[in-house]
Amino acid sequence: MKIGGLLKFSLIDFPGKLSAVIFTQGCNFRCPYCHNSELVLPEKMQAPIPESEVLAFLQERRGKLQGVVVTGGEPTLQNDLIDFMQQIRDMGFLLKLDTNGSNPEVLREIIHLGLVDYVAMDIKAPMDKYEFVTGAMDIEAKIKRSINIILTSQLEHEFRTTLAPKLVSREDIEKIKPLINGSNRYVVKNFIPGENVLDLNLAKEPVTPYREEIIQLQKMFNV
Repeated sequence: MKIGGLLKFSLIDFPGKLSAVIFTQGCNFRCPYCHNSELVLPEKMQAPIPESEVLAFLQERRGKLQGVVVTGGEPTLQNDLIDFMQQIRDMGFLLKLDTNGSNPEVLREIIHLGLVDYVAMDIKAPMDKYEFVTGAMDIEAKIKRSINIILTSQLEHEFRTTLAPKLVSREDIEKIKPLINGSNRYVVKNFIPGENVLDLNLAKEPVTPYREEIIQLQKMFNV
């Protein structure tokens, strides 16, 4: 596993659970608003944290932490993800996976093996804007398959979208909602400007107007 970061304690990343968060390196998307450039861009990556070190930490935290979140980057790009998750599961932890949905067969296998208790999938844009927002070509069918896998899994889950200037608008959110009919949790997140975003042109964008947009969306869609 290429592990780029470890958050040893979190109250917010795994709903209702005290958790640790493991950040994997590498992503097949290039979303301009992404604030984890050090996990996405090879030239910004630091030497990976040894997997053995992370597993040793988790071993010590058994009985103190309830869950572990595996996020990224994009975790499903890791060839040994399933083995890694199995080792964590064998310690007795609940597991949450964050994914961009680009590898539906990996997602399906993880769910089939019973390795995950909660899945959070980012839906970057409506289908007609996916390449524009992510830089990934011919990805739409895979995204739809991942959505369907999650919706039919009976797992606790959430879908989420970032409202971002010049990229994802309120109108785009309206197009996304029908894709996830049947889900009871859709989170619209606010773009957070900062020096670590992939597209530095967005670094100084104002935040307040988008907060207001999110309040309006919550009222419209009950999200």
